Amino acid sequence: MDADIEFSNNECDEVEIDKEIGGDETIEEPTVGMQFSSVEEVHAYYMKYGKKKGFGVSKRNIRQDDDGIVRWFCLACARGGISKSTVANVMKPRQTVKMGCKARINAVLNVEGGYIISKVILDHVHACSPGKARHFRYFKKVDARVAKRLEINDEAGIRLSKNFKSLVVEAGGYENCAFGENECRKYIDKARLLRLGVGGGVALCNYFEDMQKRNPEFYYKIDVDNEMRLKNVFWADARSRVVYESFGDVITFDTTYLTNAYKMPFALFVGVNHHGQSILLGCRLISNEDADTFEWLFQSWLQCMNNQPPNAIITDQDKAMKIAISRVFPTSRHRFCLWHIMKKLPEKFGSHCRYGEIKSTIHRCVYDSFSQHEFDEHWCRMLDTYHLHENAWLVSLYSDRHYWVPACVRDTFWAGMSTTQRSEGMNAFFDDYVHSRTTLKQFVDQYDSALRRKVENEAIANFNSFNTDIPCISRYPLEKQFQSAYTLAKFKEVQEKLRGFLYLTTKEMGCEDGRYMFVVVDEIQVGNDLLKRVTFNVEVDQDPLDVKCSCKLFEFRGILCRHTLRVLTQMGQHTIPSKYILDRWRKDIKRKYTFVKSSYDTTSIDDARRYDRIQNCFYELCSNASKAESSCVKLISQIEQLKTRYPGIADHDTSNTVDTTPSTEASTPRVISPLVVRSKGRPPSKRKVHPTEKSIKKSSTKRRLHNNQAEVHFY
Repeated sequence: MDADIEFSNNECDEVEIDKEIGGDETIEEPTVGMQFSSVEEVHAYYMKYGKKKGFGVSKRNIRQDDDGIVRWFCLACARGGISKSTVANVMKPRQTVKMGCKARINAVLNVEGGYIISKVILDHVHACSPGKARHFRYFKKVDARVAKRLEINDEAGIRLSKNFKSLVVEAGGYENCAFGENECRKYIDKARLLRLGVGGGVALCNYFEDMQKRNPEFYYKIDVDNEMRLKNVFWADARSRVVYESFGDVITFDTTYLTNAYKMPFALFVGVNHHGQSILLGCRLISNEDADTFEWLFQSWLQCMNNQPPNAIITDQDKAMKIAISRVFPTSRHRFCLWHIMKKLPEKFGSHCRYGEIKSTIHRCVYDSFSQHEFDEHWCRMLDTYHLHENAWLVSLYSDRHYWVPACVRDTFWAGMSTTQRSEGMNAFFDDYVHSRTTLKQFVDQYDSALRRKVENEAIANFNSFNTDIPCISRYPLEKQFQSAYTLAKFKEVQEKLRGFLYLTTKEMGCEDGRYMFVVVDEIQVGNDLLKRVTFNVEVDQDPLDVKCSCKLFEFRGILCRHTLRVLTQMGQHTIPSKYILDRWRKDIKRKYTFVKSSYDTTSIDDARRYDRIQNCFYELCSNASKAESSCVKLISQIEQLKTRYPGIADHDTSNTVDTTPSTEASTPRVISPLVVRSKGRPPSKRKVHPTEKSIKKSSTKRRLHNNQAEVHFY
């Protein structure tokens, strides 16, 4: 009795849900003799009926002629058939939907070419629930509107979980969605495959060829082995090549980034623009890190940049790279990344009983020496104090001191860059776009997306520099001169020099043949609370005006130091000669590269642009028609009529797509995807680790975690 009552209540609930789902639409029960024009029409009808009643539908049997014409087919309840368990442990069977349900319809081909239902079984051996029908995978479908939204959000870098949640919110809840997250995931995977084409070397070659057809200034070079397997790749877009004309005087190059499925190091040629922002000047993927590979890469890059080598280049401390640069860029000043050298101190001296003292002493030698002579004195004193004359690493560092010690490289313009942190910062920038399983084709596509974002950041900085001003902090006319010429970022640096007047003491030492000699005593911070008094010499020629300071900041950064500015203001100098206001920092120069687009791969966005144009026209129309039921019904009716005039196109227009057909024997041999690259360096050694080094590593890890947490809280 209780069971009968419970069934009746459920039956009432199903009726209410049935009304709610079905709305005004009624689905006629299948009967023998019902006629349809095609197999698709029969299938669509039974799917609607199944969803209305609350059971899944699957195709059971089909019979075709030799010419492919369907003579007979069966559509049945998804819970039909019997499941055969294949698990080894019969005491732990897997769940199954099969339970032998006989509900089905059979349809046969009639003489008119249509189909007629020949057999109908309506009874199910299980309960049907219309309220749960949306969970059947047979009824889940991603329509055109949802598909377009998914693709747009995916290209914007929105991960799938948030992408799906936005659709749920728009639909008004999960119960109103005709699809699930798995369906969205499958669609995105398929869309990416269609968007990216074939993977590996073939896709990469096709992509580059197509980009070069779109713009002849796009440059790429591919290196393969005897088996036509991809070894090295280099490419640079047209905009990067023109950017090099303005900011190619100093570049950094780093190879420590692994971001693709083949573990090929991703290296960037990076410069700095007039805002102090990192700019891309070329990219490469290489399979080896020996001198010959680097030489091939640098030669390719030099050819790309019209055989104009950079004035200065910063790399990590790599012997193979050093050899290649000496061969390809003999006139360029080469410098090692200071950060890469200093980070090796725990590894080299972590087990030493006086590690803390040695580290502090080396830091003072490197950062607190303002001349080569001062550095040499401090270095020799350190070797004597700690008996490190036989340390091979320190011996090699000292022999290469002209490649990395700040006091030894201050006579060269480095645009304010002292390490490969520009490359590393750009690598972090790409973290939003690529990951360890990224294919080669995805890699270059995501590079293009990241490049557009970088260009937009520069455009915003240009806008701010032209439309806003930072007020002057002094009454000196020369500050206004810098204010009107420099970008905001560089003017801030000038103001920082003016604030430094507080720590300066100047004294005129005399004048000889029109050259004034000044001694400037500066209090420089060398620690958290320590100040070091350092003396600098400033020379001033008045006709024509020429200034030099022993700190060589202008030669190094392209910004006049506070010692020079203090002396000029003390002498009553109101203007600065134009040679001390570098064009590369100016905001009032229209540079050639700003007229060049950052991307030329418009294949994937042409459809989106047309779609947006049509959608924008519908926005106002839908808004007005939704205010009244009569207008809503009329508009829907008119749209249904328009659908017949614009049917779906199965094969998209391929006039702008990349040709990914396999090469024939008469064509160029197809490039094979690269082998997975083995990481550079030997396996980690099994040496004993001193407790001091362990504690240092623990403390550094804690600091890093603390900094990461601080960044998260900040943002």
